[in-house]
Order: sequence, then C-alpha cells, then structure tokens
Amino acid sequence: MQLIRAHFLRSLYIFVLALSAVLLLLLLFFSPRDFLTHRLAGDLIAGSANFRARQEFQLRTGVLANQDYLSPAYAALQHRGWISATNATCPAGLGPPPCWDVSLTPAGVEAIQNLIPPGEAERKSFSIPTIRRELIAVVGIARQGGLADVEFIWKWIPLNEVGAAVYAGDVRYRSSVGFRKYDDGWRVVESPSHPGQPLSEALENAEPVR
Repeated sequence: MQLIRAHFLRSLYIFVLALSAVLLLLLLFFSPRDFLTHRLAGDLIAGSANFRARQEFQLRTGVLANQDYLSPAYAALQHRGWISATNATCPAGLGPPPCWDVSLTPAGVEAIQNLIPPGEAERKSFSIPTIRRELIAVVGIARQGGLADVEFIWKWIPLNEVGAAVYAGDVRYRSSVGFRKYDDGWRVVESPSHPGQPLSEALENAEPVR
C-alpha cells in the first residue's frame, strides 16, 4: 500500500513539474498583450495620448460679438461673478449688434491666476485647462482575426473650478475604437490609415449614454 502511495505521489510530483514547465513556456511565449481582455483594452485606451489630452477653454476679453457673449460658457463665468460686460460698438467684421466689452472682475482674476502663466491675465485671450476624460468601463469587444472594435464609456472630469463652471453635468459618453494586433500584442488604432475607427475620431463622435 505504501509502495502504491509513494508511486502515486511521485507521479503526481512529476506531473506538477511538467505542468509548471509548460505554463512557464506559455508565459514566456505569449505576452499579456496577446489577449485582448476588457482590462487590457481599458488600460490601452486610458493610456493613449488622445484620451489623456486635457481640454482647454479659450477665454477672450475685450469686445465680443453677442453670440459669443451669450454662450453657455460665458454665462457660467458671469454667474460666478468672474466677468463683467458693458455695451460696445461693434468693430468692422464683428456683428450684428449688440457687442459687449468683456473684462475680468477681481474675483475672476483670482480664480484664474494660478491656472495660467504669470502675467497672462492682462492679455485679451488665453487658454485655461478645464477638463480631462475618465474611462468608466469597456462594455464590449468584437474581434475578427487581428482586428477588433472596442466599445467603451467615458466622462469628463473638471480639473479646477473654472472647468466645473463651464462644464455642466455628469454626462457619460459611448465611443467605439479600433484595435489591431501586432507582433508585440494589441494596440489602439491611432491613425486613420489603419482599419477601424481611430481614437481621435471615436472621441469626437461620442454619443451621450441615455
């Protein structure tokens, strides 16, 4: 009985060693990027330069057309008390009337002074970083050979109080981006020259999730 048991344990030990060796060879042969899982797709999308790019708001002061002054972004800034405006004569090429002479209030200068390079608050136009994207989830992967379409949901996150003011709501967006498998694993399609919708277009064509 003991001889049978010893033989069984020895056979089991050899089997475990052989299985471990096979698994090790598989790990060495295959890269984690060879398998397009939801987690890998999410990591590659979230790490893409296109996805990580911050959005900036172009704030202009001085004389503005009525349609610019009445935009939701400027209305939000006025509601916060960061800008003020008076009626102004429309210069040539800007109109139709009325036009508005927009300036930053002291509270507006205080709100943006740490968000722009020193001295730029005195300029008539400057860019303020406002929001970034955050990946919520990868919701579907459709593979066909070495190509795949990945559907994902994302939203905007304010970077500061200006971003929170000019971007309203917690809207979620749905996008679909192409992936392609290379010799070193899967990659997000970044260029329109490859099959599948590139990430830049996928983000521009995003649809709100209802």
